[in-house]
Amino acid sequence: MGISGTTAQIILLRELLISFLGNELTLGIILANWLILEAIGSFIIGKSVEKIEKTEEVYVLWQLIFSLALPFAIYLSRIFKNLLLVTPGEGLGFIPIFYSSLLVLLPVSIPHGALFTYGCKIYSKTFQEDASSVGKVYVLETIGSIIGGLGVTFLLIQYLNSFEIAFWISLINTFISIFLLWPKRSHSLFTLQKGFWGLSIVLTVFFACLLFTPLSEEIHRFSVRSQWKELNVIHNENSIYGNITVTKRGEQYTFFTDGVPSITTPVPDIASIEDFVHFPMLFHENPESILILGGGAGGMIQEILKYPVTRVDYVELDPLLLKLIQKFPTPLTQTELSDPRVKIHYTDGRFFVQRAQDRFDLIFIGLSAPQELQTNRLFSSEFFSSAKRKMNPDGIIVLTLPGSFIYISPELRDLNACIVETLRSIYRSVRIIPGDTNLYLASDSEKLEQVTPEELMKRLDDRKIKTSLMTRGYMGYRLHERWLKWFLKSMEGKEVPPNSDFRPLGVFFYLSYWNALFSPYLTTVFKWFEGWSLPLTLGLTAIFTLLLSIIFIKRPETSRYSLPYAIFTSGFADMMLDLAILFTFQTLYGYLYYQIGLLITVFMVGIALSSYLITQRLERIRKDASLFLGTELMIIGFSLILPFVLSIPSHTLEKPVVYILLYITFLTMSFLCGVLVGLQFPLATKIYLRSSSKEGTLGQTAGLLYGADLFGGFFGGLFGGVLLLPILGLKESCFMMAIIKVSSFTLFLLFKNIRK
Repeated sequence: MGISGTTAQIILLRELLISFLGNELTLGIILANWLILEAIGSFIIGKSVEKIEKTEEVYVLWQLIFSLALPFAIYLSRIFKNLLLVTPGEGLGFIPIFYSSLLVLLPVSIPHGALFTYGCKIYSKTFQEDASSVGKVYVLETIGSIIGGLGVTFLLIQYLNSFEIAFWISLINTFISIFLLWPKRSHSLFTLQKGFWGLSIVLTVFFACLLFTPLSEEIHRFSVRSQWKELNVIHNENSIYGNITVTKRGEQYTFFTDGVPSITTPVPDIASIEDFVHFPMLFHENPESILILGGGAGGMIQEILKYPVTRVDYVELDPLLLKLIQKFPTPLTQTELSDPRVKIHYTDGRFFVQRAQDRFDLIFIGLSAPQELQTNRLFSSEFFSSAKRKMNPDGIIVLTLPGSFIYISPELRDLNACIVETLRSIYRSVRIIPGDTNLYLASDSEKLEQVTPEELMKRLDDRKIKTSLMTRGYMGYRLHERWLKWFLKSMEGKEVPPNSDFRPLGVFFYLSYWNALFSPYLTTVFKWFEGWSLPLTLGLTAIFTLLLSIIFIKRPETSRYSLPYAIFTSGFADMMLDLAILFTFQTLYGYLYYQIGLLITVFMVGIALSSYLITQRLERIRKDASLFLGTELMIIGFSLILPFVLSIPSHTLEKPVVYILLYITFLTMSFLCGVLVGLQFPLATKIYLRSSSKEGTLGQTAGLLYGADLFGGFFGGLFGGVLLLPILGLKESCFMMAIIKVSSFTLFLLFKNIRK
């Protein structure tokens, strides 16, 4: 169950991200929908578990539905944009993303949620009908999630396509179902048990045929062709970092990274490339050493090599991208990547800058905006400070942001103003070249501000650089002072704080801008969240706690619902705190995929270990309510301490001792976060069962509490991780969690006293 669920979640997440162009907002929506659907399956469908006698048969039914639904969901995730009449590479609005991912996940997530509740009931019937059985199933599912997550992430994805992984999971599920329903002696020719047993055998043979024949590969290819419609797909492959699809039209290759066209060759978008390269190269008196952080292949390096540079360091995260570029070579890419002055590094850009021994004349950030928390690391004040230390005295850092020659919307203004303010807080000089894409150049040398358009044109003539677009007339047009005046006037308005590692406002402003493009009717929602603050959290939480307290006092029998509320807030806190740990680690250490996977694994181990230990002693614990209150206090304390432990300046990581000690600290905090989460669920189950006036409610209790945990995770992923964390920042987000947990602590303490 745990292996199946985690595997399905990972592969469907990756498939949907391709259709949603890899935007992090969509990541939060997908995870939130998965959790809410699992909660529905666990709680609503699980409510029927006490009324059904043939629980084993129903459990197998849900398992078979899950097994059939998973391959179907993969196919649906690839073709739904065709059904919505949306072309490949085109973005979707917030609402279409929400309902399309909801529909794709629905046939998989709801059965998986129901499996937990029915699994708890079967386990209790087989061994012992008490609260410990729920805890044991919870532990086993967590262990399965660990195995599934590690297996898929680090092994299966690199060797199998999504359909092959799905068919393996379905085959294992149906095979297990055969043994779960092995027929007993019966005089009846046909029973429900025998019917589902026979169906399990048929489906086992069916999935085996799909796996061990070329059919699975043919299904994969057919679905890819359907996904990309009229485009000629010549290659589709997953790496641990994402999906890369190669299309060909005539002699033109286009490389899509998670559905976004990233490189076009041999005829690139020369206008954008020349703008991005030649203006910065001409602003520098003598550019020799160049650093490119992403997006260098496909024309950019070629333009840079037109100058007498001595070294070009090109940093690209995913080795598969350049591997495929070399697999489908063109004269352009062959010339670029084979030049002896070009050195390729497969690592995270920020990670490379922190450890670079050389200094550079120009640093190009080949990412267009802080689209998500990973890319935001290259647009923060901390990174700009780190890059400044690795630049020569006249060095220039170069980046772009979305712009417009016609209209600067409030969302676009906020995004640009945030990054401009961040650059100005670090560098003495910032030059802005407005356009449909705004070009920003920053340096600690005042020479950058002193260069006139006439001087740039003279340097272009003197260096005898041959270009397609960059002429004296074009440069005069782009550098005309009227554009800069208009842009600066458009930037006037509210003050926007700078973007930082621990308060990534750039992400929020980009998401707000992205939402305004595709779902303008939701702009009010983003504006409302922009005004969120810690005092507002405190006020709303206090009012809510007071209202519930009044209800509990007037109707004492309802006070037991303080337990589901506590589990709900713990699910919210679990998601928020875990995201805070992951995001902070990612910010400080770079996109070290395996290390982040290790953090998640350590977190899950913490859950499994603490759940197992508490479950083993559950019946011997007398003061379970007091212990539960203790776990509430521990979560509050953890939320208050966490930001102070993790808020370490990134430049200190250059010291090996600090690097190692902080790494161990991250692993420890992730483990402790999991331990706190794992302690609560078994205790809550025991307390709630004892407080219930109804008999035989173990299955319903498991569904209710598991659903509450998932609902909390839903809101934590959708609002907390995507919106509140960037707006409030690391410290205030953790303090917000402490405030919310004080609310659940207060209400459970009230319940404890009422019960007495």
